[in-house]
Amino acid sequence: MSYAYQRFYRGPIEAVIFDWAGTTYDFGSMAPIRAFQNLFAEQEIPITLAEAREPMGTEKREHITRILTMPRVREAWREKYGALASEADIDRLYHAFVPMQIEAIRECARPIPGLMETVAWLERRNIKIGANTGYNRDMLDVLADIAAAQGYRPGSNVCATDVPRGRPYPHMSLKNALELGVGDVRACIKVDDTLPGIEEGLAAGMWTIGVTTSGNEVGLSQEDWTALDSASKTVLREQAQERFRRGGAHVIIGSVADLPAAVEYIERWLAQGHGPDTTGLAGVTLTAAGVSLR
Repeated sequence: MSYAYQRFYRGPIEAVIFDWAGTTYDFGSMAPIRAFQNLFAEQEIPITLAEAREPMGTEKREHITRILTMPRVREAWREKYGALASEADIDRLYHAFVPMQIEAIRECARPIPGLMETVAWLERRNIKIGANTGYNRDMLDVLADIAAAQGYRPGSNVCATDVPRGRPYPHMSLKNALELGVGDVRACIKVDDTLPGIEEGLAAGMWTIGVTTSGNEVGLSQEDWTALDSASKTVLREQAQERFRRGGAHVIIGSVADLPAAVEYIERWLAQGHGPDTTGLAGVTLTAAGVSLR
């Protein structure tokens, strides 16, 4: 006779691993957009907001590479320069991009409303805080120093160039978990405003929370978002929610201010013996009006 055993984790959440831009800082994830658009404008090949945002969440050299493989951009580059972009071109663009990105980070480095209240809530519950990003170390250090001066200091900070592969691979979140001393990845939540960030968390075996309003999927600055009428906000929010549902996010929230309710929701799942890979546990949207199931 043969037997199969399954072990369940029923403890509390031990750690939350945040993305940076669009999740905890820089409402709308505007800094990368400014830098990418400026970079390609300098090459006399302007790119649209949609083109700049499509690879968001990936390591920044990879982001440039993906923009260059988009059909319209690829053909515009060929027409302008007589050949497709080479690895040397990508290296040159990345070298030019880094100072642009650092300057944009400085301009956009404001905490998303509700961040510090959520951090205080996590700390009261002894939940550890980690963070990771598609930025390189120089970019991250600039942002992390600004955030630290404002009181936000994750216990582990990992960037894409610290690991063999960035998102959607799980390496960054797993490095965060190691540095935070987490006992089980099922006790971790990855919070991100991009689909590659959700894929990263799922690949790491963690719970995932997608962020809509403040992040890349809505893609508006705080000022532009505030200026919208209620109907327009609803349309953009629901479109972002649907993309996160298709991407497998377990819970979907508007911003980091909504995180405490999402953590409590996931802890109820854990108490029932469920894990991140339990079939059907995905697509729960938490709103001011309550819970909306897929």
